[in-house]
Amino acid sequence: MRHSIKEWVAVTRYWSFPVSVMPVVATFAWLFSRDMLPSGPLPYINLILSILGVVLLHSAGNVISDWYDYRVGVDNEKAFAVPNLVFHKFEPKEYKAFSLILFAAGIAVGLVITLLSGPYLLILGAVGVLLTYLYSFLKYRALGDLDIFIIFGVLTVLGTTYALTGHYQPQALILSIPIGIITVSVLHANNTYDTVSDREAGIKTFGMLLGLKRSANLYRCYMFIPFICVAVYIACGLMHPLAALCFLAAIPAWKNQRQAATYPQNGLEAMKGLDLASAQMQLKFSGLLSLGLFIAGLL
Repeated sequence: MRHSIKEWVAVTRYWSFPVSVMPVVATFAWLFSRDMLPSGPLPYINLILSILGVVLLHSAGNVISDWYDYRVGVDNEKAFAVPNLVFHKFEPKEYKAFSLILFAAGIAVGLVITLLSGPYLLILGAVGVLLTYLYSFLKYRALGDLDIFIIFGVLTVLGTTYALTGHYQPQALILSIPIGIITVSVLHANNTYDTVSDREAGIKTFGMLLGLKRSANLYRCYMFIPFICVAVYIACGLMHPLAALCFLAAIPAWKNQRQAATYPQNGLEAMKGLDLASAQMQLKFSGLLSLGLFIAGLL
């Protein structure tokens, strides 16, 4: 079966890319604001390669996750997140092969970055690839939220600092909480909305452990925590005051949490579409945060 390039791109769920790209961009901006980037073009080359690498691995993770959901019966004709496999627009072997190609391409980019920055990047890279591949296995055991936070909150931030400076910069982990929390909110909203079908499929997500009402309330907390973190960081001198530009993203965050707050009246419909809305908020929050930090670095 032949597919267009547009169809293959859609398979990657490209709308979710802000959750992987923006941690890299924000880490670069934070390093730039603190004058921690080495001189010369290498940090900028590695920045571009890092963005390419995380997008490829994120795409690979999305595709293998959809393949796994179909294989174990989570996606079926009664309940599905992605219809391609359920209605045979694509075959499972096509998804699996595509994911392996994306993994191989992402690993190849990672090896190039390693050659340009240093061998210790291999440690984080190997852990990141493994956790990305195992995401569905962990999600079905209520560990998906933690897995995503580690990948996009911790590993991406630390890996980017090493790629751009040649050293690990643990202090950059202050970015992990606000950015990682928004990323987790994407997954949490999706899993909460899918609770009924996931329970019928016999899997257990973190949202199911909490219960629906507590899951909706936790999502609302996720919309506040990033802004509280940045405010504390600015007050403690860990971020430049211009990082407060990200507070403009409080408008969509407030809208998202208000929708989740309607759970008592609307049930699971209150969580519908909040995964996409959270990904869009990640772009706005991290983009504004990065802009503020980059301007601070120019002053």
